[in-house]
Amino acid sequence: MHVDMLLMAIPPLAIYFLCAGVVGVESIGVPLPGEIVLVGAALLAARPGSHIDPVAVAASATAGAIVGDSIGYSVGRRYGTGLLERLGRRFPKHLGPAHLTVARRIFDRHGVWAVLFGRFVAILRILAGPLAGTMRMRYPAFLAANATGAVLWAGGTVALIYLLGIVAETWLKRFSWIGLIVAVVGGLLVSRYVRHRVERAAAREETAT
Repeated sequence: MHVDMLLMAIPPLAIYFLCAGVVGVESIGVPLPGEIVLVGAALLAARPGSHIDPVAVAASATAGAIVGDSIGYSVGRRYGTGLLERLGRRFPKHLGPAHLTVARRIFDRHGVWAVLFGRFVAILRILAGPLAGTMRMRYPAFLAANATGAVLWAGGTVALIYLLGIVAETWLKRFSWIGLIVAVVGGLLVSRYVRHRVERAAAREETAT
């Protein structure tokens, strides 16, 4: 079966639940490719004849982000730094001591702004909820920043990718699924770059202290 047919055969409801689930679990503190799933769903929505609603994709990702971050906040507030240390041991490549050092420093300096704009940065997208709970940030302030960041991130990402997907369709035609592959590879490269920058920043911080 052609790749296009396989992709188009996925039920829209499954796409919405997938976006909400992956983004939600990632926001709790488990390193999953939430942004890549969101980009892929937006590209599928841009396909001619697709029954996937881009607004529903953005809404499901937003809901997953808000709920996931709130759960992460509650867990972090209850279990404290021990939770983050256990996560670091379980996922050392994503949430090791270097990542936690930089994330804590960002939260110390920027507070709720780190929650709002952290949605656009891979490491903060994973750690924002648990860190905010651990650092006893006021929940109303956290929720407001969390919801605003989720709407901007999910809505903005879907709108941009959806429009790019429609434009790309005019020249990719039958091979437009290549755009999905390019987006996935690009997401992985950006994620690796951000992780490398975080590790370098943490190394400088440790040297300075």
